[in-house]
Amino acid sequence: MTAETSQTLDRGLRVLKLLADTDHGLTVTELSNKLGVNRTVVYRLLATLEQHALVRRDLGGRARVGLGVLRLGRQVHPLVREAALPALRSLAEDIGATAHLTLVDGAEALAVAVVEPTWTDYHVAYRAGFRHPLDRGAAGRAILAARQQAVDDDGYTLTHGELEAGASGAAAPLIGVTGVEGSVGVVMLADAVPERVGPRVVDAAREVAEALR
Repeated sequence: MTAETSQTLDRGLRVLKLLADTDHGLTVTELSNKLGVNRTVVYRLLATLEQHALVRRDLGGRARVGLGVLRLGRQVHPLVREAALPALRSLAEDIGATAHLTLVDGAEALAVAVVEPTWTDYHVAYRAGFRHPLDRGAAGRAILAARQQAVDDDGYTLTHGELEAGASGAAAPLIGVTGVEGSVGVVMLADAVPERVGPRVVDAAREVAEALR
């Protein structure tokens, strides 16, 4: 801690992070031990966080992340979208295909940012807000590969016809971005993805990851 930081705020944020990392919640005693502070401090932190709906306690006294966190989370997508747009624009114009940033939303892949090329005669229509299962399409498969640490040496995933007949996709996962699980990719009307597209998608995913760090 430095003179410019707040110890109480730091502890409150640490409580939220600890609760976010568990599916079963934590007791006051468990939080006290993990934070290295006495139980009275933990009670005060939880009471404050509860007032803002960021924490809730069940009948057994275990603290869990509250629904107020969801309201904060809704503001994340616009910020991520804004950070990703420059790299997506460059990718779309370079490849001549629709570029997209896709994030995990529950068991689905959610396109949160889409950029279409300006110079092509035709391209795949792909809209922000489009959802599909994680195990279908290049965007979702790239995310699953990163989750399973099964990204191949090339660092990208290719698919054909899984989401739209006649369309091929290439995507690469976002690597090293805390709290964000997603991928950057392109979708095009083609029987196969040209060789240069995969590496270019990997470069774009790296650019987006750096912008989000």
